[in-house]
Amino acid sequence: MTNEQLYLAIGIPTLLNAAMMGLLIAYMNARFSAMERRFDGVDKRFDDMRDLWRAELHRVEEVLDARLKHLEQR
Repeated sequence: MTNEQLYLAIGIPTLLNAAMMGLLIAYMNARFSAMERRFDGVDKRFDDMRDLWRAELHRVEEVLDARLKHLEQR
């Protein structure tokens, strides 16, 4: 076996493995990016829900203040 044959026997499988690892890393990066976008949507929904709760709490506070003011006037 010549040196060139040895280089080919070792080098080609090594290059194929490196290419497969590169493809795997690119695929996983794309999957994680998609998952991150999905979590951004969840974060947006939580922010919207928090704003809704704050608005409802503010409305309840106004109602309670009005009732207390009405009771104090009696």
